[in-house]
Amino acid sequence: MTDEAGFRTRLEAQAYGLGFDLVGVAALGVPGTVDHFDRWLEAGYHGEMAYMARGAELRRDARRPHPGATHAIVVGMRYGGTEPSGPIARYARGDDYHDVMRERLRALIPWLATELGRAIDARPYVDSGPLLERDLARRAGLGWFGKNTMLINPRQGSFFFLGALVVDVALPIDAPFDADRCGSCTRCLDACPTQAFPAPRVLDATRCISYWTIEHRGEIPAPMRALIGELLFGCDICQEVCPWNVRFAMPSREPAFAPRAAVAGKDARTLATEWLAMDEATYRETFRGSAITRAKLEGVRRNAAIVLENLERMPAGSA
Repeated sequence: MTDEAGFRTRLEAQAYGLGFDLVGVAALGVPGTVDHFDRWLEAGYHGEMAYMARGAELRRDARRPHPGATHAIVVGMRYGGTEPSGPIARYARGDDYHDVMRERLRALIPWLATELGRAIDARPYVDSGPLLERDLARRAGLGWFGKNTMLINPRQGSFFFLGALVVDVALPIDAPFDADRCGSCTRCLDACPTQAFPAPRVLDATRCISYWTIEHRGEIPAPMRALIGELLFGCDICQEVCPWNVRFAMPSREPAFAPRAAVAGKDARTLATEWLAMDEATYRETFRGSAITRAKLEGVRRNAAIVLENLERMPAGSA
């Protein structure tokens, strides 16, 4: 490619026009975090997320999931870091980000084919395939790994989704983000109510509220139930306290991520009462096209019962 600077400008304009807020390009290969990933699996920190181990071999080389792919366009899309905290994690209050971002990434394929003058073999990945996406995003220059394991961008914080379009064509790559700008700060580690970080940049999912309220099937152990507090689905605490989010988090500009009427402005008691009373038909209708379907009806009703129990234990006037 002879006009690399021009291509980069046009790529950014196209990506931003599709609603993405960050864009970078990286060559595919062995992730720099592969050893860290293997140790994480060996420690059992993935809990019941067996798919992490099943897809481990593919995750150890980003060229494997889609044979023939050599590079990736990596994007980020904000989901509302300035929204108030609440019983549902910010990312799950609107439409399912998997669907929204995959559609936008697919829209890049015909543009790229026209730009390069040839057919493109490409595949979008949005947190649903065997790619270590945060590693790829760091290599594409989008940010660094915070001590809470989130990717942090110096101008936007960490309240954004990641996606990647892997392609079979060499593209001009961006410089990786090699700096660590967390310094001596440990606010995210200190604020975690379940002490889910055994070390900086190491998450033990089996102690994470998001894991228990979303990924886990079945009963939640009694010691963890009390620590869940008023959180019905997911947890944003380690992001909320991060100085980079306090200072730089930005609103989402994607209408699909706006809180749905079924959850917007409702407190934990109201939502938990509604969720506990839901039948299957109501649940499916209410959360069609939402990431909350990940927990299934049994999961959201379980979470609701725990939250109501926790609220009853709280001193009068505290909830």
